[in-house]
Amino acid sequence: MNLRGKTVLIFGGKTGLLGQSLTAALKAAKAKPKPLSSRDCDILDVSAVSSVLDKYDADIVINAAAYTQVDLAEEEQELAFALNATAPALMAAEAAKRGIPFVHFSTDFVFRGDKTEPYSVYDEPSAYSVYGISKAEGEKNLLSLGYDNTLIIRTSWLFGPGKINFVAKILSLCEQRDTLTVVSDQIGSPSYTPDVSIHTLQLMEADATGIYHIANSGITSWFGLASASVSLAAKGCSVNPVSSSAYPTAATRPKYSALDLSRFIKTTGVTPRHWEEALKEYISDTILDAS
Repeated sequence: MNLRGKTVLIFGGKTGLLGQSLTAALKAAKAKPKPLSSRDCDILDVSAVSSVLDKYDADIVINAAAYTQVDLAEEEQELAFALNATAPALMAAEAAKRGIPFVHFSTDFVFRGDKTEPYSVYDEPSAYSVYGISKAEGEKNLLSLGYDNTLIIRTSWLFGPGKINFVAKILSLCEQRDTLTVVSDQIGSPSYTPDVSIHTLQLMEADATGIYHIANSGITSWFGLASASVSLAAKGCSVNPVSSSAYPTAATRPKYSALDLSRFIKTTGVTPRHWEEALKEYISDTILDAS
């Protein structure tokens, strides 16, 4: 698929961390992105979704909208399932009526976290948290719909420009404290949103369908990511490791949720750069430039 000149509707594109980077990547590719927020369209209202697809005469639909409050989802289960499990198939059905591609983003939280090697696209979801279960149900509903022109992308541990994220939060805390403690027993794949967006476009250009994983190369813990962030930003606070048990949360996080990128690499011929390289760019271009 040649994206040049294509009108791409991006639900969650105006204010979402990933949506904003997708909008920028599509502009750079000479496509015509149309970023939307919840104010522009209620994704649970089929008629509203249909109207907005017709209004913009969309060539492609991307769903980067989701309920992402992991702990609050334990209380707001109905809303989490509505946005994460029900809405994606409603949107995909409207795309299917028009015969246009549908791209949906999912998460590493669909996995239980009891492996010791990266999860592949063929591993069965088995989440603990309401958030993870709702996102896995969203994937299942899309697959059950049976629309062949559907691309599901799982990503993880997002950081990037445009919205508060783990890295920005850590560096902000360093301005207030001399010492930080960060959990060291949760392992995953950090993902820089501009890189995730570029790699998403590469899959779209390759007419990829089905499930893919996109993240930066390399694996670390939250402590490892925090330590690297503080070091690269030359902040004067120390970061100490701590067990997850020191920070009880309403939702259970996966202990290990690193993503296997081999299907993406095989399809595109591209190996994502290491997360530390991406982190260095983010801190240099976004964090330090803004300070």
